[in-house]
Amino acid sequence: MRIVFIRHGDPNYDLDCLTELGHKQAKIAAQRLLKEGIEEIYSSSLGRARQTAQAFSEASGIGDIKILDFMQEIRFGREGEMYEDKWNPWLVVEDLVKNGKDIQTPDWREYPVFKENLATVDADKIAVEADKWLLSLGYEREGKFYRCTRKDDKEKTIALFCHGGSSTAFFSRVLNQQFPYMCAVLLHYPHTTISVIKFNKTPGSLCQPIIELLNDARHLM
Repeated sequence: MRIVFIRHGDPNYDLDCLTELGHKQAKIAAQRLLKEGIEEIYSSSLGRARQTAQAFSEASGIGDIKILDFMQEIRFGREGEMYEDKWNPWLVVEDLVKNGKDIQTPDWREYPVFKENLATVDADKIAVEADKWLLSLGYEREGKFYRCTRKDDKEKTIALFCHGGSSTAFFSRVLNQQFPYMCAVLLHYPHTTISVIKFNKTPGSLCQPIIELLNDARHLM
């Protein structure tokens, strides 16, 4: 199975919708995605992701867009300090690196900037819900890997339209990498960026998902 992740187009965050530029990006990305053999469309429930998904739905003729609430964008901050830069996971990671801190430690949640940060709560929730969703698709988590419980070996490809933060948390889980590290290596990628993660299609196999494509924005050039 292949999961094609697409970040939403250029947004108006206040209105939770795409800008004029975002709609153009979504249409361009939709044409690029026609090459992937996508059979099903999933989307975060937020407007900017759904509008990006809708562009591909119209281009592909796949009318049904399945909504995954758990893939909404992660929050960051704490009560009274929501969305302040000092809690932004991507900026926080830059500071940790500058100060020589280990961003691959399993104890990253103990860093003060993550310990009271809602980004940590949301990233952990996505990890749990991602495994539930993958189980429904025929991949059961066993330790750090995934067992293919499907009865057929069909190479199914699905699309998931979501966000920078939620996809980073998802990748962190399935690739067994710490969330701060993934924030660092997936830093500042463009809107409508495409990434692909592939799972072994052989029934009964135990696999580590592989990265087939990461942060591809060549369709915008």
